[in-house]
Amino acid sequence: MKIGHKEVGGDHPCFIIAELSANHNGNLEIAIETIRAAKRAGADAIKLQTYTPDTLTIDCDNQHFKIEEGTLWDGKTLYELYAEAYTPWEWHQTLFDTAKEEGLICFSSPFDDTAVDFLEDLDVPAYKIASFEIQDIPLISYAASKGKPIIMSTGIASEEDIALAISTCKKAGNEEIIILKCTSAYPAPLELANLRTIEDMKSRFNVEIGFSDHTYGYLAPAIATTLGAKVIEKHFILDRSVGGPDADFSLDEKDFTAMVHAIRDTEKLLGRASYELSERVEKNRKFARSLFIVEDVKKGETLTNKNVRSIRPGYGMHPKHYDEIMGKRFDQDFDRGTPLEESMFS
Repeated sequence: MKIGHKEVGGDHPCFIIAELSANHNGNLEIAIETIRAAKRAGADAIKLQTYTPDTLTIDCDNQHFKIEEGTLWDGKTLYELYAEAYTPWEWHQTLFDTAKEEGLICFSSPFDDTAVDFLEDLDVPAYKIASFEIQDIPLISYAASKGKPIIMSTGIASEEDIALAISTCKKAGNEEIIILKCTSAYPAPLELANLRTIEDMKSRFNVEIGFSDHTYGYLAPAIATTLGAKVIEKHFILDRSVGGPDADFSLDEKDFTAMVHAIRDTEKLLGRASYELSERVEKNRKFARSLFIVEDVKKGETLTNKNVRSIRPGYGMHPKHYDEIMGKRFDQDFDRGTPLEESMFS
């Protein structure tokens, strides 16, 4: 499939998304500079989140709406968290324009139908369904109906949830689906990443698979690439000192750049299944073993394991012929160090 100007999936390089999330800390200029930094760091895309506190929840402080789950955000109500974290809708056009100037693809996660309608006016090239919206089947159906590629995180999803989300997209006439392996813990412990699920998801659901990472560092995205992830999403921040709800597990420009390099180097290392020898390797075949005359020999003398050996370099006959030529006779005199050829004996 194609997202913006990038081909995604198949044999194409990993599509690397810098997640802005709340890392603007309520400052438009920080958001703009974060997009520019994401481009410098090597991202293919910048992703926003399109919601308001009122489109996600209600302003209520009873026990159902307080966060007390051992997260970075404990003590806040849901409404307070989203009021702190959301990206003002009036910023979106400016952020999309900045991304376009930088040559970055820009899209967003809508959290309700009004956000989808708003993003349609901005002509987004794709939609991302967040982990906690994987069960919002009406939202998935509405976003999928717009005919854009749908990327869905699976951080809280069961196998049945994933299957239902995929079938919902297909029922809406949308087959351009990417599922992201994700662990919805912030930050996510390494032992909960379970990256082998990427391979299983690919065979089980028969769609493109990626990885949305909340672990510290960038080891996990590089490993995910080896397992077939074709999309990598990672939270990106201009400077951790900016602070904010997601700063702790976000990568700054230096670390994100290192992650991009690690992913691209991993792709080079993986290459393709091939037994062809490059020109460079072919030249080194001269250092392989071959059959050489290792003692001066006279015409009529028998080839033996004393006067013919398999040694380096590789200018003589292939060693596979060694047993079959033993006992034959040289046709003329040869000096020690001469590569053995079939025309030398009978």
